[in-house]
Amino acid sequence: MLFDTHTHLDAPQFDDDREETIQRAYDQGVTRMINIGFNRETIPTTMKLAESYDFIYAAVGWHPQDAITMKDGDLDWIAELCKHEKVVAIGEIGLDYYWDTSPKDVQHKVFRQQIGLARSLGMPISIHNRDAHEDVVRILREEKAHEVGGVMHSFSGSWEIGKICMDMGFHLSFGGPITFKNAKQPKEVLIKTPMDRLLIETDSPYLTPHPFRGKRNESAHVKLVAEMAAELKGVNFEEISRITTQNALERFGIR
Repeated sequence: MLFDTHTHLDAPQFDDDREETIQRAYDQGVTRMINIGFNRETIPTTMKLAESYDFIYAAVGWHPQDAITMKDGDLDWIAELCKHEKVVAIGEIGLDYYWDTSPKDVQHKVFRQQIGLARSLGMPISIHNRDAHEDVVRILREEKAHEVGGVMHSFSGSWEIGKICMDMGFHLSFGGPITFKNAKQPKEVLIKTPMDRLLIETDSPYLTPHPFRGKRNESAHVKLVAEMAAELKGVNFEEISRITTQNALERFGIR
């Protein structure tokens, strides 16, 4: 069994073949997936997917790129959705200093608000971090995110940053980039990451692994991520599949 802990199956890239894409993943052994609802448009479509498939779960939150669009009442909306049995995390939340779509101070405010909500609800959080390692770690510490922990989605930081995050109760999740020939740092970090803190994902339709890089990613490709993780860890495919699935089930409280 494989568990894709971060996917966007409701993205428009799947409008023509969504059902076939989901079935293809399941046929490849991807028996659980978490779809991410990250703004006003994708939260409802994420919930619809989670309610339509037994093996698809939901994370809901406000993406840092969309932080400027968050309005009064949206936090209450997320809190209400977290009561749903298929919602297993708040996310993806965090900071993004690559895309200049929301001012940093607004991103910080929305990030802090959602960490606070997660703490009040006892929900794990899924962290988006692009070019903002120091501020992400600082805010996680200041907002006592260790009380709930979660996952560092598509982790791209150094081993030093990874250790800090794991000390705060976070798992490190790796996707397509570990299959890239020039991705030295993600490979090195994955090798050092303890097996009980390791997760895998696709972030589909983005970050497509080799040999399909440049094409649309999909959840079935998490098998390629698992194969590379197994190679880097020096274990067989079955072992990495079993361990990462068990880690995800425990991290997200899924039975």
